[in-house]
Amino acid sequence: MSSTLTWATLRQVKCDELEGAADGWGRAANRADAARDRIEKQLLNGLRETQRGEAAEAAVGRLRRLARNFQYVYTECGLLRTALNSLAHEMKDQQRALRDALDDATALGFTVHADGSVTYPEAGEGLIGDGPLPGGTASGVAGPGLVAPSGLVAPNPNRAKAQDIADRVVRAVRAAAETDWRYADILRKLKAEEGLRVPDATWTDAAADAAAVRDAAGGYLEKAIPLDATPAERKEWWARLTDEQREEYLAVYPDRIGNLDGIPALVRDAANRDNLRLLIGKLEGLDDEAAATKLAALREIDRQLQAVPRAGDPPMYLLGIGDEGNGRAIVSYGNPDTSRNVAAYVPGLNTSLDEEFSKDDLKRAFDTAKGARYHDPSSTAIVWLGYDAPQSPDGFSSLAVSADSRAGEGGGAFNGFMGGLAATNENDDPHLTAIGHSYGSRTVGAAAQQAGGIPGVDDIVLVGSPGVGVDRAEDLGVGKDHVFVGAAQNDVVTKIPSKQQSLIGVFEHALAGPAASYLAGDAADRGGDDLWFGKDPASAAFGAKRFRVDEGPPVVGPRGFSIDAHSQYFDPVRDSQSANSIALIASGNSQKVKVEGHR
Repeated sequence: MSSTLTWATLRQVKCDELEGAADGWGRAANRADAARDRIEKQLLNGLRETQRGEAAEAAVGRLRRLARNFQYVYTECGLLRTALNSLAHEMKDQQRALRDALDDATALGFTVHADGSVTYPEAGEGLIGDGPLPGGTASGVAGPGLVAPSGLVAPNPNRAKAQDIADRVVRAVRAAAETDWRYADILRKLKAEEGLRVPDATWTDAAADAAAVRDAAGGYLEKAIPLDATPAERKEWWARLTDEQREEYLAVYPDRIGNLDGIPALVRDAANRDNLRLLIGKLEGLDDEAAATKLAALREIDRQLQAVPRAGDPPMYLLGIGDEGNGRAIVSYGNPDTSRNVAAYVPGLNTSLDEEFSKDDLKRAFDTAKGARYHDPSSTAIVWLGYDAPQSPDGFSSLAVSADSRAGEGGGAFNGFMGGLAATNENDDPHLTAIGHSYGSRTVGAAAQQAGGIPGVDDIVLVGSPGVGVDRAEDLGVGKDHVFVGAAQNDVVTKIPSKQQSLIGVFEHALAGPAASYLAGDAADRGGDDLWFGKDPASAAFGAKRFRVDEGPPVVGPRGFSIDAHSQYFDPVRDSQSANSIALIASGNSQKVKVEGHR
């Protein structure tokens, strides 16, 4: 369209042709997506199963690169489709405003000229004489509420109507011209570099492209996303969308759809895998330590997603990813929508989106899933980093940990996620388990204290807990016989003294590290049952079922101070008793758990 857009040109714009072009780009995106899917699910798997050696590995590398290229084509074609559809949507709005103004002019017998001015006939009565006031021409000023001055004579009653029509015509034309200019700039940038290689720098550009289209298409798509709805309502919203609408949301808002509780797991996984590449591209373009830390974690998660699972291993699904705060990641081993048993594990203190999380915390969920599937093949385990866990080099002496705000915010987010699992699970009565480790147990406790408790959850597991914010297991909403606790004898975190104990002054200050906390806990509450966040979950007063765990490495040994006992609850090698107990509970076989006495 020309920069000198007229109302006649605007009226003749064929938005259906824009939408037809959008459909064409949509078909290209779908073909690229299908090609990527075939490479990842058929060619790569077949090659790995039948071929060995350097040549096979080189072929695998080339196929992966080709799959990434198709993913880039899918992303860019999807952005083009949405940009064109959004352009047509906005142009239709201005055409509708113009048509209404022209219809009003016709009904009143006015004439709209090529320049947008409006001629109106004589009407009314003058102050002197009996004749009607002469007609005239009104030119649009395009400012809302602005009209030409009336002078010292009684105005022709048609004058104000003509001025209003002229203003509406000008506003529609100018808005359409601004839309045309804005989308022309976006569309010019939606082009790939020459050649077959798609380097990280290109993904950085793709992230910027997605942001530009997202900003432009806000009124077209974003406003319809039910951010304030319940997970069940979001599930219904997604089910009502056409295939074309879903494809557009996945192309332009993979971050929103991928992290929206109530959207089916397969959809979230597809959206988050695409968003993962955009996030990697975005962080590649930044030069700071936080971005580098998150980038390393994303690359490791991407590496694991690309790996071909070994026979019998649960498939990996990416249910959430983001770089906000300390980072977000939700990884599932097994499909939570089809499994009868679904367990979600909440990590705690010092957990963030870094390489340690993407290796160690993901392994904990993987080991839990493997163990649970041994007892019931229809089992899934998830690691949920959907909140900002407290970060502190001095452990529990940090103010962030001593306060409950992080747990409260995290508990609300966790409830939303579990509500989404309950809404999308296809089984009549799925068995859901919430697992909290370290400060994550406090987060699970906060979730359980919200109205209605944790949606759908039948069992709660607390390991390495400094307290959960309540003093009785029955206050967690699932019945005390469904609350299970693992507390290693040498786990320093399970010995943190309460806020009221006499040595707390030592603990609260920077002089108190984990060793001081441990010693203070035993000294000030020897044989007692008070921890930093309430009653010790492993105590008789709390009333949960305590399962057997290994005592763990000594706190003070030949190599100095150790907190290793705090991190091995999920490890089937270092603590098989604990790992198997967690697996039994997660698989719905809690009656088989071997319990031990309270402390």
